[in-house]
Amino acid sequence: MKRKLFVLKIIGLAVGITLLIAGGFFTYFNLPGPVPREDVALGVTFSVSYARDLGLDWREAYLVTLDDLGVRKLRIPVYWDLVEREKGVYDFSDTDWMLDEAASRGADVILVVGQREPRWPECHIPDWVKDEGNDAYRQARLTDFIGAAVSRYRERPEVSVWQVENEPFVEFFGECPAFSREFFDAEIAYVRSLDPSRPILVTDSGEFSAWTAAASRGDILGTTMYRKVNNPAYGYVTYPIGPNYYRFKSEMLRLFMGRSRFIVAELQAEPWAKGWVADASVAEQYETMNPDLLREYVDYSKRVGFSESYLWGVEWWYWLKVTKGEPAVWNAAKELFQGS
Repeated sequence: MKRKLFVLKIIGLAVGITLLIAGGFFTYFNLPGPVPREDVALGVTFSVSYARDLGLDWREAYLVTLDDLGVRKLRIPVYWDLVEREKGVYDFSDTDWMLDEAASRGADVILVVGQREPRWPECHIPDWVKDEGNDAYRQARLTDFIGAAVSRYRERPEVSVWQVENEPFVEFFGECPAFSREFFDAEIAYVRSLDPSRPILVTDSGEFSAWTAAASRGDILGTTMYRKVNNPAYGYVTYPIGPNYYRFKSEMLRLFMGRSRFIVAELQAEPWAKGWVADASVAEQYETMNPDLLREYVDYSKRVGFSESYLWGVEWWYWLKVTKGEPAVWNAAKELFQGS
């Protein structure tokens, strides 16, 4: 009986200590964090395919992003399914044009290559590759595409960073083939061999990952940063984590892995709607993104303190302005970019 009571006390003590530590971390993570870092550079991810899906003239949207908002840092996906619609026939004209316009304004570009790139369905694989239904074939053709893209743009000074794939370790999200770490490592090695002069960005989930797999492979770790989402089971949910959560993870990687470069690759700046965003009412869209939330989330990212934050949703800001007559989010973004 005494032994049993002793064991129960030990278990109780262990549980108590665990809860105390967990409570301490939860409290620390949810502190307001330090004052916002003033020199954080703001940028955007611009997706040709998403702008088209919203019914926009994507070139017009891109130019006003540069000229009206004054954006000078861009993350641009080079979509495999748009560039190589036929085997071995590459059409880089859209990317060429975007880089020319960026260069003429002194903008810097992160160029994303691979099969998994920003925007749904995440993996942008040409139909002629899918028709083969063969992993080895897909990987070989993808390697050819990456080689063509990197070789074409490695002499462009406005391209400052290569991003290889997008959130490759977030395997639960998107319509993608089974993820192979070995092939991903080969992709990174291939890009390095083609252009050893530029750093490689690897991105990962900010909320659901410790970042170790991504950080061990890239020169720069890019995190997502979402604050308020629409969960099918619980409705609108704000993640109960403060800026210190991201700061703590980055400090652990600095301490134990020697990593020193971190950016916010995807800062929530558009709605998390129940379905297709264009089908939702403006009121529903404003539940998870509006001018006040945009300012709040940018302030939050500056409290995290990474050097760059790329906002997610510039196409939606413009769509809201030109199709719904709602310019408030666009104008709030303009104030943020011109004040950064």
